[in-house]
Amino acid sequence: MDALPDITPFQNRLDELAARIADPGFYANPRAAAEVTRERQRLEELVDRHRRFVALESHIAEAAALLRDQSGDADLRELAAAELPEMQRQHAALHAEILRAMIPPDPTDSRNTVLEIRAGTGGDEASLFAAELHRAYVRYAEGRGWKVQPMSSSPSERGGLKEVICLVTGAEVYRRLKYESGVHRVQRVPVTEANGRIHTSTITVAVLPEAEEVDVQIDPQDLEISVARASGPGGQGVNTTDSAVQILHKPTGLIVQCADERSQLKNKARALTVLRSRLLQRREEEERAKYASHRRSQIGSGDRSERIRTYNFPQNRVTDHRIGLTLYSLPAVMEGEMDDLITALQRAEHEEKLALLTGGVPTMAPGARAEGNG
Repeated sequence: MDALPDITPFQNRLDELAARIADPGFYANPRAAAEVTRERQRLEELVDRHRRFVALESHIAEAAALLRDQSGDADLRELAAAELPEMQRQHAALHAEILRAMIPPDPTDSRNTVLEIRAGTGGDEASLFAAELHRAYVRYAEGRGWKVQPMSSSPSERGGLKEVICLVTGAEVYRRLKYESGVHRVQRVPVTEANGRIHTSTITVAVLPEAEEVDVQIDPQDLEISVARASGPGGQGVNTTDSAVQILHKPTGLIVQCADERSQLKNKARALTVLRSRLLQRREEEERAKYASHRRSQIGSGDRSERIRTYNFPQNRVTDHRIGLTLYSLPAVMEGEMDDLITALQRAEHEEKLALLTGGVPTMAPGARAEGNG
């Protein structure tokens, strides 16, 4: 029978949370209390499953012993033979459930998300694809009932986007979009190509969990805020007032601009949201870097230097290089039908975490097909 990781640390943590909840001042901070209560509930379910798993193992061992004992009661052996397959099925199911429950949830999975898309190499073609991928994400968000709020954009001369930043709000947005961070490569014949040659361009996507003020404290003295007249279509007042806001975070050199709203206050608030999210991401990346020498996971790493996906239009294929998955449904993906990609990435991340938990070797996501560098 497959052994499970030791349950003792989880039981100790459950006891610790129970003691905290019993403290008279526990509910003074409602947000912290809610988080502790949710963690306690998750651990209680884990410990209960483990208890049932141990009891089931004992029953399976007893049934196996009865089957081996040919001198015993024949009726009991027959009953054991009839019950053993179902107990083994339940055993395998509980084993998988317990392993999943032992993987700590990412606290940012339920967060709203700041989505940033920027044209990379490839000039006009890169900016055109940046606009198309942005549209695909908007379609995907709409299909899941999420809301997309534009925060900043910089159009190109040919109707593409040099850069676009938006806030995506809804249920478990970051949990599904976090895999999109990285370099996206497109291979196709650009509309500006007269000789029919295939060009390769790249764009970068950054997916940042929305940071709240309690996550990142910003000293106002560290900010240099400037305002300017917003650029864009005239006639509606968008470029007749000093509403565009630029914020420089002096300690890090990060610069954020927001000009999509007519209100200077709204633009400032949105720019601060982006800044907090970038600072949170930087802090998390610094924490991850401490363990990079031990083991580095490509899934969800957010490393922009890595090419994570290729969109090959002549072959109608999209390939995710992190898990070797190739789908021949590129038009559907560009219409926002991304569930097959994202679900495969989630499965691969789950297997990676399970391998780390059990000391095994991570495997490729089921159904994934290895693909070369093309």
